[in-house]
Amino acid sequence: MEIDKKIIKKLIDVLEDLKKSTKGIDIETKTEDSTEETVDDSRLIKSPIIGTAYLAPEPGAKCFVEIGKKIKKGDTVMIVEAMKTMNHVPSTLDGVVKKISVKDGQPVEFGQTLIILE
Repeated sequence: MEIDKKIIKKLIDVLEDLKKSTKGIDIETKTEDSTEETVDDSRLIKSPIIGTAYLAPEPGAKCFVEIGKKIKKGDTVMIVEAMKTMNHVPSTLDGVVKKISVKDGQPVEFGQTLIILE
């Protein structure tokens, strides 16, 4: 891929002009307080292994869990594939699914939050 030097030069010139035009002007930067919702660690279901997360037993099938669904300890919440082995991930506690933190087919790490329960 070739880079057009004329376009790069023009971009640099425009940025320099912009820099000069804002010199001496006090620019207000709005910083929002990013208070992220804190989640109780005891209400999380985490990945027991590294692999690829699947929300359903097979493509096109109904998902194991959905937001708002009541689950019990030991229920399969998803599958994590590692080295061509499908590992069922059981719920570690009872509760109602508040958030599913991974997408179908997404790679997951050991200890990564998969599901948040209410």
